[in-house]
Amino acid sequence: MAVLATASPLMAGPADRLRDGLARGRPADADDPPLARYVSEQGRVFVLDRTQNAALLKFEDSPEVWALAPSPAPRGDVIYKNDLGQPVLRATRLGGYTLFAGARPGGEAVSMAGGGAPLRLAPMSPQAVFERLAQSSLRASRAARRPMYFEAEATPASSALIADAAILASLAIVRMAQGPEGRAALARFSRVRFAAGKTVEADLKDGVLSIVVAPQAGMAGRPSSEKILRAAQER
Repeated sequence: MAVLATASPLMAGPADRLRDGLARGRPADADDPPLARYVSEQGRVFVLDRTQNAALLKFEDSPEVWALAPSPAPRGDVIYKNDLGQPVLRATRLGGYTLFAGARPGGEAVSMAGGGAPLRLAPMSPQAVFERLAQSSLRASRAARRPMYFEAEATPASSALIADAAILASLAIVRMAQGPEGRAALARFSRVRFAAGKTVEADLKDGVLSIVVAPQAGMAGRPSSEKILRAAQER
C-alpha cells in the first residue's frame, strides 16, 4: 500500500537475579506490578507497561509512547533509557522509581496511582493509515507554516507502526517550529517519507526526512520524536 498525505529464583545468585531482572525489564528484587499508573512529585501522570519485550511509558498529556531499554545501575537498580540512550526512569531494587523526564535535572520521585491500560498498537486499515498521515501532515504544515508532505509505503505488518511514526514526526516538527534553530532546520526539508525495514532509522537527506520502522521490534520498532528531531537538526 502506498499513500501520500498532504496538508529457579531461590537458588540463583545475585548475578543470576540481576540478569533475570534485566531480561524482564525490572530490578531483580522488585515486586511492583508489570503494568501500572504512576504520578510524579510535580504531578505528571504516566503508565508504565513492562508486559512486552520493551518497557513502554506513556504520559497522560502526550500521544507518544516511549519504548525504553533497561540497563544495570549501581546498587542493583535499573535505568530505563530512550532510543538516544538518555535516562528516562530509574527503578530501585525495592521497587521505587525516579523520573528524569521532568524539569528537575536530578529527577523526581513517583508513586503508584493505580492500574493502567496496556499500551498496544491496533491493526489499521489502509484508509485509517491514510487519515493518520493526513492529520499528521496537516499538524506539521501548520507548525511549519508551509506544506509538509507525508508519504508512506506501508504493508499490513508495518501500517500501525508507520501511522504512529507519523504522529511522532509531527510532534518533532511542532517542537522544531518553536525555536530559531529548529525553524532553520525545517527550511531544509518539505517531505517526510515512511517505509519498513530491518532496523529503525531517521535520516535527513536531499530535502527528505526518511523514517524507517522495523515491525519485528514491536513498539520499539519506530524512532521516538526525540530521535526524529535529532535527525532533522543534524548537519
